[in-house]
Amino acid sequence: MTSDSDDALSWDGDEASAPKDPALPRGWNAVGKGSDEVGTVEDDGTVTAAGDVESPGLSTAMLLILGIVGGVYLLYTIGWIVAGLRLRPLASFLVDDTMFLPWFVLAIAAPALWFLASWVLTKGRAAWVRIAVLIAGVVLLVPWPFVTVGVIGS
Repeated sequence: MTSDSDDALSWDGDEASAPKDPALPRGWNAVGKGSDEVGTVEDDGTVTAAGDVESPGLSTAMLLILGIVGGVYLLYTIGWIVAGLRLRPLASFLVDDTMFLPWFVLAIAAPALWFLASWVLTKGRAAWVRIAVLIAGVVLLVPWPFVTVGVIGS
């Protein structure tokens, strides 16, 4: 039995209860061990499970970089098309069409394939890793036949 002085220090429903599922207010992110188990409290008071929380979108800078690099890759694709069509008559006496055509198609598709592969394989990594892989593609996929021979050729 408790005394009257002990009753004055407690409120009705003040008993220890098992904690509910851990949740953070909207806009807060849990980090560290066990962060995948923490949900989010919505504005209406409901708790969204940890797996249902939407990931934040891409930043403005990342969208800008992706747009610029995507445009460069598109120009590379056009460069490979122009260079391949321009070099075809020059290479006709060296290689047969059965050898030239698959490599021509692969050269045209290489920038798009690099962009897609870097997007998929760097998902969940730091932004600088994705940017580094995309910049590596910009360096490696330069359409050298277009750069050296150009549209006019010789």
